Amino acid sequence: MDFLLQNSLIPSLCALLSVALAAYGILDFAGYVSTRYRERYLHEAALELDDVLIQMPAGRILDLSLALSATAGLVTFLLITSLSDTHWSGSLALAAALAAATFPVPRLILRHLRKNRVAKFNEQLEDVLMGISSSLKAGFSINQAIDEVAEEARPPIAVEFRLLAQECRLGVPLIQALDNMNRRLGSDDFELVSTAIITARQTGGELTGTLERLASLIRERLRIARKLHAITAMGRMQAWLIGIMPFALLVGINYVVPSLMDGIFDSFIGYAMLAVVLILDIIGFAVIRRITTIDI
Repeated sequence: MDFLLQNSLIPSLCALLSVALAAYGILDFAGYVSTRYRERYLHEAALELDDVLIQMPAGRILDLSLALSATAGLVTFLLITSLSDTHWSGSLALAAALAAATFPVPRLILRHLRKNRVAKFNEQLEDVLMGISSSLKAGFSINQAIDEVAEEARPPIAVEFRLLAQECRLGVPLIQALDNMNRRLGSDDFELVSTAIITARQTGGELTGTLERLASLIRERLRIARKLHAITAMGRMQAWLIGIMPFALLVGINYVVPSLMDGIFDSFIGYAMLAVVLILDIIGFAVIRRITTIDI
């Protein structure tokens, strides 16, 4: 035993084995986490692409996110290191922060497109309901009225009703097709419409008057939403001003009195402070936007 303890080779091998096992465990766990995140990311991206009817593989969105993140980080690192005498660690920290911030941009764009598409759908829904009601009064069936909307309306509502009509032609029950369309859109207004149509078919109620009342309700909701949008315009502008102001002051002070910026752009602590300011600024912007967003 004394011989084993005095011989430095055995403890070194044990330490090497421990480090190797620890590294293997960490890498295996990191691989498992990355695989799970990739699967969830691709699944959510595929759903978002289907929501906006974009024919693109979900893997392209992930590739685009990685490319945008890597490009933003590399450009930031090269610009900072070439324009200042900052230590490479500070530049690397800020570049990593910017790369992480730009990674979700493609999916945020998809969500913005989906939000705009649903808003446009809701604006067209009132006229479509009045058209369906008129068709029912003229003696058309609900399926024929839906076909009429799919042929004469404008996108995006025409596209959605065309999908609804195609499902009905393929033998899907109207109730199931309406439920599929409701889950695909995620529109509160259309949820009321689908519920009214399903209830009327199940109970034999009068549908034309119900659709006209729903059209009036949607019209009133849109009027209130536009009024709230105008009232909260100042709050949204304040959110943008508060978000931009710290960085505008930073640029202005650096231009007018550069000596006040000593220690900010030439040390790791300075870049860490900038990263903290960026995170707090984003949180403040999100909080103000949340306050000024009022659901009806």
